[in-house]
Amino acid sequence: MIYDMLLLRFGEITIKGRNRNKFEKAAYRHVKEVLKPFANTKLIKEYGRLYVELNGEEVEPLIAVLRHVFGIVSISPVKVAPSVLEPIIETALAMMHEYDPQPGTKFKVVGRRAWKGFPHSSQELNHLVGAPLLREFEQLSVDVRNPELKVTVEVREENTYIFSEVFPAVGGFPYGTNGKGMLLLSGGIDSPVAGYQAMRRGLEIEAVHFHSYPFTSERAQQKVLDLAQVLANYSGRVKVHMVPFTEIQTRLHQANAENVLITLMRRAFLRITTKLADKHKALAIVSGDSLGQVASQTLGSMNVIGRATDLPLLRPLVTMDKEEIVRIAQAIGTFELSILPYEDCCTLFVPKSPATNPNLKVLERVEASIPELDELIDKAVEETDTVVLRANRGGMAPQTTPENDGENELEASSIPAELNVNKNTNDQSIGDWF
Repeated sequence: MIYDMLLLRFGEITIKGRNRNKFEKAAYRHVKEVLKPFANTKLIKEYGRLYVELNGEEVEPLIAVLRHVFGIVSISPVKVAPSVLEPIIETALAMMHEYDPQPGTKFKVVGRRAWKGFPHSSQELNHLVGAPLLREFEQLSVDVRNPELKVTVEVREENTYIFSEVFPAVGGFPYGTNGKGMLLLSGGIDSPVAGYQAMRRGLEIEAVHFHSYPFTSERAQQKVLDLAQVLANYSGRVKVHMVPFTEIQTRLHQANAENVLITLMRRAFLRITTKLADKHKALAIVSGDSLGQVASQTLGSMNVIGRATDLPLLRPLVTMDKEEIVRIAQAIGTFELSILPYEDCCTLFVPKSPATNPNLKVLERVEASIPELDELIDKAVEETDTVVLRANRGGMAPQTTPENDGENELEASSIPAELNVNKNTNDQSIGDWF
């Protein structure tokens, strides 16, 4: 079917009162960026909605990208007519001819008179448009309760919009309208989903990844960048901070507190991320914790880990089970990347019996026994490399921009030979470490 425009509707933005204009402008900017590869389109902003003039562009590719724009709740391809009864009827008939209904098709007309200057009420519009359709198409029958085809006729002052399809979109708030947070991004299933959910609520994210090269491979780091690229394709751009964690991880392992090693590591993650958040003006930390999923995600563990930062710790997945998380990962396109078998730093030095209810005072004593820990944390922050990933709109290779080209890798010879590195990436005591 040939359409004239796409109608984009807002969701929660409409309840924002005096701040509504700010949210609508943010959605407008995001949509405009997404439309750049579609050279013939024109974006039109009206109060409470956006229109995209197609000018010959195909509908399906546009809907495929626009339905992932945060803040847009639904999309309808529409035919446009002047707000005069005769052209409205002609356009509805033309649309039905293109639809080519089969015998026995049940339909209804839904008239909406948004412009009060139009001389017919919404109820009258139903009959005035529906009757010619019934006369022209004998195979149609009216069913106002369970129609197979619903023809909506929306009359506004500037134009009348006629459509029969409504495609659901992601909804939420426009990207970046609710501040900035630092996403703890591992190579697992959960943390990319947490990032997506946070972005959907209007949070701009910068990702933080901890790597332990050469314990972990460069391909493991690339896997994380690939996951971040998927998120960038939704938001427009994402900064990824690659934090060298080898020295800290090695020193924590040498503290001989095996059962709380993962807890100590996660506390160090939060301390580093808090410093990065302060540096980059972020107001929260986002993690992929799901309550009770693994030892480090019991309520007791989350309690003592969270005390390592004074920033709000947002956990979008905290009440979800794994099946729900996997379904979202599959829907947003991160699942197949997440299950690639590349190790991350939390699959190393895996304790046989990780603590599920660690004691805060014990953890603080262990940390105090490492006098150079604060210095190592500051060093990790200073040696962090930052890459900017931009949306891959046109099927090209991911676009990356390094913000720091420094080489911050430890030589293999600097790793103590006596350390027992466990590379079992399937250990369920760890799960997705963020």
